[in-house]
Amino acid sequence: MGRAAATARREREARFVARLILVVAATPAFGCAGASSRRPAGVLEGGRARTTGPAATTATAVRGGETEAPPPGSADGVGPEGALRPGLARGDGRPADADLARGDAAYARGAYEEAAVAYAAAAEKAPEDAAPWVGMARSQLAAANIPEGVNAAPSSPEAMEAARWLRRAVGLGPNHAPAQLERGRVLLVLGRLAQALAPLEAAARLAPRDAEAQSAMGLALLLNGRGPAGVDALARAAELDPDDAERHANHGTALIQVGRVVDAIVAYDRARQLAPEVAKHASNLGTAYLQDGDPKSARPHLERAVALDPERATYRNNLGFCLEAEGEGDAALAAYREATRRDPSLASAWINLGNARARRGELEAARTAIERARALDPTDPRVVAALEELDRLDPPATP
Repeated sequence: MGRAAATARREREARFVARLILVVAATPAFGCAGASSRRPAGVLEGGRARTTGPAATTATAVRGGETEAPPPGSADGVGPEGALRPGLARGDGRPADADLARGDAAYARGAYEEAAVAYAAAAEKAPEDAAPWVGMARSQLAAANIPEGVNAAPSSPEAMEAARWLRRAVGLGPNHAPAQLERGRVLLVLGRLAQALAPLEAAARLAPRDAEAQSAMGLALLLNGRGPAGVDALARAAELDPDDAERHANHGTALIQVGRVVDAIVAYDRARQLAPEVAKHASNLGTAYLQDGDPKSARPHLERAVALDPERATYRNNLGFCLEAEGEGDAALAAYREATRRDPSLASAWINLGNARARRGELEAARTAIERARALDPTDPRVVAALEELDRLDPPATP
């Protein structure tokens, strides 16, 4: 498989893991909406993950926070350097290999139905080989345009069928790294987070020098509540692919999840240096500085994010938090209002706007804003706390 095929594979895999880190990064907040200081709430927006990178220099895989090397010669679908091969064909002259190569070529150019036919022909010639089943699953998911996020398609018949094919592939070839990787991915799409972890750990063990395999395992570890191990795996992915900004951004978001804010600043800053024109890297760095209690350092990065992507409401909301922390209440209020205008569904911006209004004594306007947030998510504890405090400041009239 040539460079174009490898690039196509990287782009598709990047679209998949891109959504995973956003799920992981959705919870950190800069303040409690109901605190006596009435500090604004803010949401850290995480980066997205790339999934394939060049080979690296060591031969061990991170697994559950430890290192483990695969048995010599045990992995299938992995090149001699320990990274996943870009396609499923092995080039070894087996009866089905020509069909696998034909499927790889069609898949790389986006002809997914043609690819599926070729992989099915390979499966007919070699029904006990894992590779054709992996190809059929990949092609079906791509042809059906299945959303590539965690729990994105829990009842999709195409995803469920692909999961069955991949279960068969893993059964036929437990050491076939692409089968383990694809099975883990489709289980994440189906929302089966606990089941997804084992195949992704297996893929990382079988392809210890593959940055994508380490990254996918790291994300799964985070999603299953194993934060420190996830951090280790994502650090490993960044080491394997040191010039990829997304790797460092993912590592930074994982570090945020486990409370290592200072280390996250270093990772986010590396991502920003590698991709200075990408708004989310500037935003991530700024919000990490905010979590570290340093709004002065945060501000230029948050302003840069807004300048690079003025339509993104989250960036304006986080900038508003920073401005407020620096005592610029009017500018913060304007940033919150603009955030709600650009994205009326952003609950954090409504909460921040309500808190800012309350601090100015504009309690009726504050209640209106918080009620908008409650309409978006009535279970958000920040909304509940903010309304309780408003009730203390301005008790509702009794009949």
